[in-house]
Amino acid sequence: MATTQGEARSGTARPADLRLPGIVLGVGMGGFADGILLHQLLQWHHMLSSTNQDRIGVRYYNPHTVSGLEMNTLWDGVFHTVCWLAVLLGLAVLYTRVTHDRRRVWTSRVLWGWMLVGWGLFNLVEGVLDHHILGIHHVHAGEGRLWWDIGFLVLGALLVTGGHLLQRGGQFFDPGAPADRHEGLHG
Repeated sequence: MATTQGEARSGTARPADLRLPGIVLGVGMGGFADGILLHQLLQWHHMLSSTNQDRIGVRYYNPHTVSGLEMNTLWDGVFHTVCWLAVLLGLAVLYTRVTHDRRRVWTSRVLWGWMLVGWGLFNLVEGVLDHHILGIHHVHAGEGRLWWDIGFLVLGALLVTGGHLLQRGGQFFDPGAPADRHEGLHG
């Protein structure tokens, strides 16, 4: 039987709301995907790799020099720290909302849908803010960078839409029902 902390206080069973923990987890995981794939593996950009063309006057740290790469790596580390904290916060909120049958939560279409929404929101906010408004880096510098940046935003919108549809397809979670009678938690 799954219960939430609120149920214990009120004595009534109600579904665990997975929206907030799912979105926060998705933001953190989306940030990790961006940082690991685009910053580290592909080395397309770092946090300050386009500050020679930014809109806020941040000093340029050329990622092709040792000192520039050191500063960009430092800021990539700050970025990854924020992602890590988002994942920890999302797990903490999830832990407080679902106190029993936690294993079942991880197979929930609702949780994974909200995580995709969070990842998409990360792409949209980070893409608009860092790529377009601040201009501190771009998905892939050089010719066609605008198209790479737009593609990043389109991917974000697709993740939000797909995640929303996925979580809507999840079934309402009845805390009193046996595990095989439902697929996921409503959120």
